[in-house]
Amino acid sequence: MAELKILSVEQIRSLDAYTIQHEPISSIDLMERASRIVFNWLSSKYNADTTFSVFCGQGNNGGDGLVIARLLHKHGYKTDCYVLNKSGTFSTDNLTNQERLLAIKPFQVITSIADFPEIKTTVVIDAILGSGLTRPVSGLEEALIQHINHSEKEVVSIDIASGLFADKKSIGNVAIKPTHTLTFQMPKLAFLLPENEAFTGDWKVLDIGLSTEFVQQSTTSYYYTTSVTENHKKTSKFSHKGTYGHALLIAGSYGKMGAALLSSRACMKSGVGLLTTHIPKCGYQIMQIGLPEAMASVDEEEAFFATIPKELDRYTALGIGPGIGTGPKSISAFSALLKTGDKPMVIDADGLNILSQNKELLKLLPQTCVLTPHLGEFKRLVGTWSDDFERLQMLREFCQTHKVVTILKGAHTAICDKEGNVFFNSTGNPGMATAGSGDVLTGIVLSYLAQGYSGINAARKAVFNHGVAGDNALFHTKNGRFLAGEIIDFV
Repeated sequence: MAELKILSVEQIRSLDAYTIQHEPISSIDLMERASRIVFNWLSSKYNADTTFSVFCGQGNNGGDGLVIARLLHKHGYKTDCYVLNKSGTFSTDNLTNQERLLAIKPFQVITSIADFPEIKTTVVIDAILGSGLTRPVSGLEEALIQHINHSEKEVVSIDIASGLFADKKSIGNVAIKPTHTLTFQMPKLAFLLPENEAFTGDWKVLDIGLSTEFVQQSTTSYYYTTSVTENHKKTSKFSHKGTYGHALLIAGSYGKMGAALLSSRACMKSGVGLLTTHIPKCGYQIMQIGLPEAMASVDEEEAFFATIPKELDRYTALGIGPGIGTGPKSISAFSALLKTGDKPMVIDADGLNILSQNKELLKLLPQTCVLTPHLGEFKRLVGTWSDDFERLQMLREFCQTHKVVTILKGAHTAICDKEGNVFFNSTGNPGMATAGSGDVLTGIVLSYLAQGYSGINAARKAVFNHGVAGDNALFHTKNGRFLAGEIIDFV
């Protein structure tokens, strides 16, 4: 699988220094290179009639802004540039680029609120603070950020929105609310958490040629998955249905047979060789008619799950939870299933609800287990959190304690392995926030587990391909909304 490492602010600073020393390249030339790549993005997006206001701070992020202002002006864009001077202290490269800009175009210095311009241009470039921020903004910086936000102009932040912390909570901070963020080399952890949505906009990673050697040697617990094709199992012309595993899915109850059908269809569409779906008696005709490709195992109860299917050794992976209910007999049967061994298993929906209501069952989870909670289900499992960074730490601790893989669903779904490494997903869209979408994901995970993928690889591959299918469903719809069953059509 392909992923980008997400490094800390300190590691990014060391990465810059390592690149400067070992490429070798001077810091001023690295700034020029990065800013030219930003300019190339800007010139590809905005036509010649676009006007720009570039706001620069006193550090190297401001230096980037000065280079960008110079390049925009040289290429014919009407550009106004403003340099914030709060303390009189500028970085060396910032001063150099002030001189280079002054050689072809003057800029305005901002030393007080009275110097704030009326922003009349089309686009604002935010190059005030950058990723090295260590404290909430205040004073003149805070006022300038609020002035830009109140302008309601399209804003492009360079590397990170000014005022946003890269790898710790920013709740309560005043920060730029950009339309776009152009970040260097790799995403910042802050971009991937819901609480920062207003302060990231549409973000894009720009490769500015920082040292790949340093990145490879760096350790981190956070990754951003960009592809899963490298992990695809090869097929053989001599393969048969047994080659691709036999999955058992326990799902459905009276009134919730749709969950069983959606999950089963997704499982089969994802390449499993054989699927048996265990359902209550009331669902027999629904399953046989709705998905004739699957085999049906019928529970002794009419309306809910109460008995474990026989001969579990027949199956290469188990899935349980979509629509099974949480009644006493279902809890007892679920507990008995957990005690049967360490066969690869995915638990979702009511299976998670049973776990949260009976936390002693967490001790029975097999180490080959994948859990797929949404935020509400996860909160019932682990308790509340004060911010998304705390939630992320609780996710890591939960997986390390119980030795399970957890898929915490949402935008940039976070997949955590048993060692506490977190892989954020890069696919999917808001249209997938619809009933049954999670059931579809469970079926895909089960399929990959049955085919022999490890828990973490099955989880990452399933989440990524689930998102791709959702993106394709979105492409083929007119109003941005679609049904969970339509996601399956594009798996």
